[in-house]
Amino acid sequence: MRVVTISATYGTAGSQIGPAAAERLGVPFIDRAIPSAVAEELGCTLEEALAHDDRAEHGIGRLFSGAMRLPTVTFGGVDMYVPGAMPLAPEEFVSRTERVLKETARLQGGVFLGRAGALVLGDHPGALHVRLDAPLTRRVRQTATLGQLSEREARQIIEDNDRARSAYVRHFYRTDPADARLYHLVIDSTTIPVATCVELIVMASEARD
Repeated sequence: MRVVTISATYGTAGSQIGPAAAERLGVPFIDRAIPSAVAEELGCTLEEALAHDDRAEHGIGRLFSGAMRLPTVTFGGVDMYVPGAMPLAPEEFVSRTERVLKETARLQGGVFLGRAGALVLGDHPGALHVRLDAPLTRRVRQTATLGQLSEREARQIIEDNDRARSAYVRHFYRTDPADARLYHLVIDSTTIPVATCVELIVMASEARD
C-alpha cells in the first residue's frame, strides 16, 4: 500500500497538494481523521485531542513555542491546555497519534500530512517522505494573496505556525523538522505549480516501489 508523508510549512499549499496526491495514488488523505481516531481510542472529546494535535489551530505546539496562552494545568512541570475536566498528559496523545499513523499506514496506506510523519513512519517499507518549504518572503506573498491579507498579517500567521509546528517536533522527537535528511523529496511549492508538485510526488512514490 502506498504511504506518503508530507511535512509542510505554512503557505506551501500542503492542504491542496496532499489530497490531490492521495487521489492520484488511490489512497486516503489522512489529516483531520487522526485527532478523531485518537479521541475515540482515549475516550476523550475531540476538543481535547485537537488541543494536543500538531496541525490544529490551538494545538500543543503553540504552547511549547509560547505563541499563545490558554487556560492550563501543570503536569510534571509542563503547562498544557486542558479544555475538559479530565486532563491527559501530552505524551499520551502523541503516543496514540503515532499508533494511529502506524496502523493506518499498515492497513490502508495513505498520504499523511504533518504530525512528524517522516519520523513516525520512517521505517515503513516503501514510504515516501516529502517536505514542502520555501523562503519566508514567498510564503508571505502567497498567503497574503490567497487569504486577502496584508503582508504583515500573513507574516505573523506564518511565523506563529512555523514556531508551533517546529516546537512540536523538537519537543517530542528532538529533531529539526527542516532537516532535509529526513525526506526523500523537498519541493518549493511557491515556485512550482501545485499540479506539478502533485505529479512529482506521485512519480516519486511509484518509483519507491
